[in-house]
Amino acid sequence: MILRWRLSIAAICICAVLLGCDSDPVRRTCSNATALSGFMSEFKMVQHQLRGYFKVIDNCSFEVSRFDMLPGADVCWWGAVSPGFDDITAGFVISDDKLNKTYRNDSFVVSLRENVSLDQIGVVTVWDVQTESDFGYVVLPNVSEVTSAPSPGGEMEGTRVYGEPTMLENCRVLSGDYQLRWTLDVDRDFIEIGLEAATGMQNYMAFGWANPNATSDFMMGADVAVTGFTEEGLPFVDDYHITGYSECIINKDGSASGVCPDTIYEPNDPIGSVNNTEFLYGHRRDGVSFIRYRRKLSVSDNKYDLPVKYAENATVIWALGLMSPPDTLRPYYLPQNHGGEESVAFGHLVLNVSEHINDCLGPIDAEDKEDQDLIIVDANTQLVVTSDEALHYPNPPNPAKVLYINKKEAPVLRVERGVPVKFSIQAGHDVAFYITSDPLGGNATLRNMTEIIYAGGPDSQGVLTSPLELTWAPDRNTPDLVYYQSLYREKMGWKIQVVDGGLSDMYNNSVVLDDQLVNFYWTLSKSSISIAARGEKKSNYLAIGFGSGMIRSYAYVGWVELNGTAHVNTYWIDGQDASSVHPTNENLTHVRCRSENGIITMEFTRPIDPLCSHSDRPECRNIIDPTTPLRVIWAMGAKWTDGGLTESNMHSATSQRPIRVLLMRGSAEAEQDLRPVLAVHGFMMFLAWGILLPGGILAARYLKHVKGNGWYKIHLYLQYSGLSIIFLALLFAVAELRGFRTASSHVKFGITAIVFAFVQPLNAYFRPERPAAVEQSSSARVAWEYFHVIVGRCGIVFGLVALFTGMKHLGERYGGENVHGLDWALIFWFSISALSVMYLEFQEKRRQRERIFGSSDWVLGNSDDDETDLLSPTANGKDSLSLTTGRMEVQLEPLNR
Repeated sequence: MILRWRLSIAAICICAVLLGCDSDPVRRTCSNATALSGFMSEFKMVQHQLRGYFKVIDNCSFEVSRFDMLPGADVCWWGAVSPGFDDITAGFVISDDKLNKTYRNDSFVVSLRENVSLDQIGVVTVWDVQTESDFGYVVLPNVSEVTSAPSPGGEMEGTRVYGEPTMLENCRVLSGDYQLRWTLDVDRDFIEIGLEAATGMQNYMAFGWANPNATSDFMMGADVAVTGFTEEGLPFVDDYHITGYSECIINKDGSASGVCPDTIYEPNDPIGSVNNTEFLYGHRRDGVSFIRYRRKLSVSDNKYDLPVKYAENATVIWALGLMSPPDTLRPYYLPQNHGGEESVAFGHLVLNVSEHINDCLGPIDAEDKEDQDLIIVDANTQLVVTSDEALHYPNPPNPAKVLYINKKEAPVLRVERGVPVKFSIQAGHDVAFYITSDPLGGNATLRNMTEIIYAGGPDSQGVLTSPLELTWAPDRNTPDLVYYQSLYREKMGWKIQVVDGGLSDMYNNSVVLDDQLVNFYWTLSKSSISIAARGEKKSNYLAIGFGSGMIRSYAYVGWVELNGTAHVNTYWIDGQDASSVHPTNENLTHVRCRSENGIITMEFTRPIDPLCSHSDRPECRNIIDPTTPLRVIWAMGAKWTDGGLTESNMHSATSQRPIRVLLMRGSAEAEQDLRPVLAVHGFMMFLAWGILLPGGILAARYLKHVKGNGWYKIHLYLQYSGLSIIFLALLFAVAELRGFRTASSHVKFGITAIVFAFVQPLNAYFRPERPAAVEQSSSARVAWEYFHVIVGRCGIVFGLVALFTGMKHLGERYGGENVHGLDWALIFWFSISALSVMYLEFQEKRRQRERIFGSSDWVLGNSDDDETDLLSPTANGKDSLSLTTGRMEVQLEPLNR
């Protein structure tokens, strides 16, 4: 039969060309006789909230009743062989009646064009010619099957109704954007209910029966069904019982209270009798949620379910609001407090479900009709283009395969003028990707001579193993709306919104945080830092934190209330529960927060150093050091509040680990134990300040009694080796950190120690000559010796302090748990060194006493001036005075002979 329809339509189109007519088939006389007369069906809703009843009057007309529809651009009645993509797009106009308005429960008769009859048509659809969009359709039965068993009157006796899940017998308006639909089936002991509302994707719709004994507080003890959509977009319904005005709470004794699923009250229910709801159908169209479910009139669970006394008036309750997604502690969806005004967000009414009611005069018209995923593109975003099975294409009908971008089905792209957009095309060789002004694509130039192609074309095709890289830079002449499509197939892609410059133009640097769900932007100035964060997943609040984890972190939370009020608040978190989240009063300026289709973006500027007058406040310690990587974490959730926080403010998604943002470099890296270059820097500094330089000083102090001038060579070699290693270690640190600033104590002490160290070679170069053996040291020589000793010892002290502050700095950068062991090792090393020095000093003092008092006449070396202890006030050499004068000569580091 379909083949016969296609041949008929082909003949009609050929005749239309020969006769010069537009879309009108060949003209012929319409016969009123048809086997379809009396056929009835319900329209299948595809989009634009279309619903209603269809009835064939004769071969040239049909009746439409209780018809609802939101308007389109160029909408008409359309005929096709079948609802398949190829057939329906090849269809034709069947009536001169236009449908370019909103229909509200309307009824009317449609007359076909003189040259069209229903026998020629397999599908009657409401079609938008401009966008090739199907709003809804009715499939007509096969005429050959109908005529093979004719009724006595030649027509279809009775009515043959094809039921659609969006159609129910009764409808009641609960609020301006919330409708209740139902069909009662007493014989089978159930009622089917449809809940329909213009509400957010993350919101719930609740409806149920109040406790018949209640005279007020109708929600207490109520038996309600809670419906909504999961984070994956799947509809669900569950049976709830209300025992308190709070989210479901599991008490210490294991009992539950609040708004809880019946299965929580009775977790060991063996036969599933406590849940008396059965999911039937659900969809999300034009920003409107619709879910249909069934429940029994009678109940087997008298404890948590209420029977529906269908023939009596009963009080019913309803509500709309946010819901918390499941987490590890509570693996079920939980309605939050609906808030809002009564009769808008919640309410109650008296209802008799056995009465026929229809006061829903028209479709629900949502303000935000765009439900597709939104990808906000900046210069760092890589868009991977693939093709896969169509599941929720936004503009039906569509082919079996459509374009996916970054694993999202036909998302809306938002790009900025002047910012290059990078595509990696891996959709297959049968998909030629291009960007066009035509909403349908598919080489639209053949039917649309005004089409403009902005990028791509026949050669823009690739596969996973050899992707094609395509870069497109929209400019100021690019329209606000263009489309990405396939050159070989219509309606595989969707919209590209082109906006003026955004975050990537406003901030100098940007990185993607952990899990690639939050973008982090910043610009550094001399005394402040401007920060922006944008989530890539729908949520009701976005939080970023500075710290290695949630505990002991500084958090910035941005959210937008239902009334449009935007907030960015600051907190100090020192625990895992709500009471551990402490509001702070940071000095934020240029604060902005917005939500676009559930995507949160927040911006603020804060000082690098808070400069608090009260240093005991937590925010006073929130100092940003641009030379130190900033560890950044993030979280998202369903609800935040400006007042007291509760467990309902827990996040539903969070980063798995911190990302270290290199503020001065403009890049980021995952948290790791220790960067190799900085590890080398630390080891070299320890080698210089902990071993070589102190070793050189100890050689000059305690090896003078050894024969020859070996002590001098050891002193010289160790000092110059230490200075060389210090210089190399400094270069490593500067290169790794792209320069240095003196903001940290480690840098200040380190630079001071290095200055003292490099003064010593210059000091040795300008050393005054030694006096003769019997001469007294000059005042210049004595001053030089004192200066040499003081500078050397000060350098060692500052170097050791720099080592310990470096360990502290390391703990701040990489986490204290990674450096505690190194701290103790350093303390142990210097403790052993101090004990060794004390022992050497004791031996040196004893040796000096033996020489002075003649208790020993042996010497391990010669008796020239090099035997003299240059660090001791004892005079025993050519350059020193006699013991009776009380004068001394101090010579720390004689670097020249």
